[in-house]
Amino acid sequence: PSWVEFLRALVKARVNIIVSGGTGVGKTTFLNLLMAEIPQNERIVTIEDTIELHLTNPNLVRMEMLGQSSQVGAGLKMRDLVKNTLRMRPDRIILGEVRGEEFFELLQAMNTGHDGSMTSIHANSSAECVQRMETLFLMTGLDVPNQVVRKQISTAVDFIIQLGRNREGERSVQHIGEITGMESNTIQMQMLGNHEDGKLKPSGMTPSHW
Repeated sequence: PSWVEFLRALVKARVNIIVSGGTGVGKTTFLNLLMAEIPQNERIVTIEDTIELHLTNPNLVRMEMLGQSSQVGAGLKMRDLVKNTLRMRPDRIILGEVRGEEFFELLQAMNTGHDGSMTSIHANSSAECVQRMETLFLMTGLDVPNQVVRKQISTAVDFIIQLGRNREGERSVQHIGEITGMESNTIQMQMLGNHEDGKLKPSGMTPSHW
């Protein structure tokens, strides 16, 4: 119960959250749980390949990618939808999952006032998630130094919630990590919770966002 209250506090504090995990660990389900804690008066825009996020917020706007064979919107990319979203004055932007260059636009949104935004990334650990974010940023083709890329990520993303599944198929939160900034050319992250002996245990570290 204490971790549930902590996650609710993260949502209400409008921090930017990445839900990370491998295939079938419940990233979309977890995003749905987090979204359910968003205040009803906030304007939310969701962007997905296929509608999987479910929310009853009265100020919700859904955007869904159309197949490339569709006559309407053929050739439209996820990045185009994210760009268009910024003109809708959303309080929060939620991407079902980032897989490519649209991550660049999401970072810009997170860094320019769209606090409390969320997405999921396919990665098997928190460290791998950070590496994956760097790769997605560079997929834009921009000639940007690695230090600049990492700085953008460190200022935009606040928390990484790593999901996993054990041999029995049980899904759980494996780690809750907080990105605290840069040191030299490395993104710094402190673990606030680690899954040990069948449950999530606090590390004793204090979140810097409070």
